[in-house]
Amino acid sequence: MTKDRNKLQSEEKWYDVFYKKQKKTNKKDKTAGKKFDLPEKRNRREEQPPVFISHKPDAELIAQSRMFASERLPKDAAAVLDSFDSIIQNIRPLNSRQFTDLPVHIRMLSHQLTDEREDRRTGYMNSVEKLSAYVRYFSWWNLVRFTRIFANLPESAFRLEDGSVCLDIGSGPLTVVTALWLARPELRNKKLVWYCLDISQSALALGEDIYLSAASRTPPSDENADAHWKIIRVKGALGTVIKQQASFITCANVFNELTQKSAESPLPLSKKHTDMLLAYAESKAAVFIAEPGIPTAAHFVSLMRDELIGRKFTVSAPCPHGNSCPMNGLHARIGGKAKWCNFAFTTEDAPANLKKLSAAAGIPKERAVVSFIFASNTESSFPAEKNTLSLRVASDPIWLPGNRTGFYACSSEGLTLAVNVSGKEVKSGDLIKLSMHKSMDSLNEDKKSRAKEINF
Repeated sequence: MTKDRNKLQSEEKWYDVFYKKQKKTNKKDKTAGKKFDLPEKRNRREEQPPVFISHKPDAELIAQSRMFASERLPKDAAAVLDSFDSIIQNIRPLNSRQFTDLPVHIRMLSHQLTDEREDRRTGYMNSVEKLSAYVRYFSWWNLVRFTRIFANLPESAFRLEDGSVCLDIGSGPLTVVTALWLARPELRNKKLVWYCLDISQSALALGEDIYLSAASRTPPSDENADAHWKIIRVKGALGTVIKQQASFITCANVFNELTQKSAESPLPLSKKHTDMLLAYAESKAAVFIAEPGIPTAAHFVSLMRDELIGRKFTVSAPCPHGNSCPMNGLHARIGGKAKWCNFAFTTEDAPANLKKLSAAAGIPKERAVVSFIFASNTESSFPAEKNTLSLRVASDPIWLPGNRTGFYACSSEGLTLAVNVSGKEVKSGDLIKLSMHKSMDSLNEDKKSRAKEINF
């Protein structure tokens, strides 16, 4: 015990020194390392006195829906998210010393999942300290992300009936399953069977306890419904045989870890993993894939999107079209400049204790970011409407000359620069529909990205 404690202290000292240096650097220059410090960006782009440019709208905004609207989350689910640390403490309590060490373990695990991943063991979730750190920090943030996504998907997204079989690959502590239960009250009334597949039996066992605890606080509206879904834990990796075919397959933060240490290039890997994933699927099925919103992970998601479309799937979210992805992060592994598809929301209304823990661990979050796709072969392709164009906003605001605000967006016409001349509120992830006043050929082109510029 003393030896382990000394080891932890030595590791803690190294990470604390690293963090203190970061804090010291940030103290000298408050803008250092802030990639998305928008006011600073504005100052850099407007070194000359602003020129006010008058633009007539090229299109009119006729419909808009959010990707991360927190008000769509059920109140009982929001209460569970806010008190998630208490739920974990009741299931797997920590003593005062372990609480003191928790931020250090979170910071260490964060490095092992990113810049020190070569040193990370495959079965890292079997470690008591790492599993505790993962559940209390990473799972909590993922619950915040996934509940927002699930709650804002259309009602037609989840076509599940009583007895439907679902599969969560790389389930870990059942984060996706718990998020879906919380975010979609109508599904709580369904008798679903969930196969939860992971190489860590410890993570699965803890995850089932977390899910059952969350479900007990958010009961089905139908008094005759079961109190929770049926959970079948399966120890194994992607490719492990499951007894039944699934009508809904989920996998979150799986392929990022699988591809990090692989010598194969992303394209053949995406083909192989798509084949393995769809081997579990019924003839009609839906798939949800989510990964960190970083270039390499987003590029891999884009490749799997291509593979699913090639197998007659429609990727209904976040894509507003079924054409080639204009934000595929090409050559992301070697510093390619192609934009990557990712979406972000501010953490202003995230659980207060989660934000405190993040700050204590030295990795505070002002934004939560994710790359994902939701695909199904039960839906038809995107309907074409005359003189309309749907766009998915995929960037933060961009300050443009002439006191204008724009956003990079994805559309069937490729990458576009949507310029908000109407002054309406637009956020990353928004799906907007425009009634076009002009043809795409007649629009100006953004000099930097070569994207068509649409004033709306």
